[in-house]
Amino acid sequence: MNIDDSPWYAIEVKRARLALLPSIVFVVIVWLVFIVDYVGLFSWDFSRMGVLPGVARGLVGIVFSPFIHGSFSHLLSNTLPLLLLIWFLFYFYSEIAFRAFVFLWIISGFLTWIIGRGAYHVGASGLVFALLFFLFFSGIFRKYIPLVAVSLIVAFIYGSTVWSIFPFAELIDASISWEGHLSGAISGFIFAVVFRKKGPQKPEEEWEEEDEDETNMPVET
Repeated sequence: MNIDDSPWYAIEVKRARLALLPSIVFVVIVWLVFIVDYVGLFSWDFSRMGVLPGVARGLVGIVFSPFIHGSFSHLLSNTLPLLLLIWFLFYFYSEIAFRAFVFLWIISGFLTWIIGRGAYHVGASGLVFALLFFLFFSGIFRKYIPLVAVSLIVAFIYGSTVWSIFPFAELIDASISWEGHLSGAISGFIFAVVFRKKGPQKPEEEWEEEDEDETNMPVET
């Protein structure tokens, strides 16, 4: 039988395609918002829809900031991570993906509102770090080889960006919201702990009981 005709393969391909839809939809919306902002279709400044820490009106940015990017390079740097990490989340953690995604989005934004400096924080980088840390620690906590492999892949691809969650990142590039990155990382870790007993788990090992007659057979000396 050709592997393409096998039921398990067809099911997994379908699951992979379905899991890719949320990431594509999210990224398309992000790009559309950027294009609308860039061409100046509206007269107001989109960046004012970002997270403005410590100010009540800045809370609206918790919802809208992931869709707003200050430059093309900023948008481009977030596009592939969003596509890949959201896909991983909805494919490997399909049972809890939607809840986890919403919690990571809202809590990472809220933490940014609490700890951020007095400026508008925009972009999906906080959400990217939330997904990154959630996927990494979720696989580690479950100790299930396929999910640990996902953790290692994520760490291998994006591990070098972890430095930007520390305050000195501001000294290197003042436009980096290390607060948003750190908030995302904290959120990802917290919800990896919260959801560790939900979703895919390491299969329990089953041991066959030895036949009682065989274990009690006499042996020759």
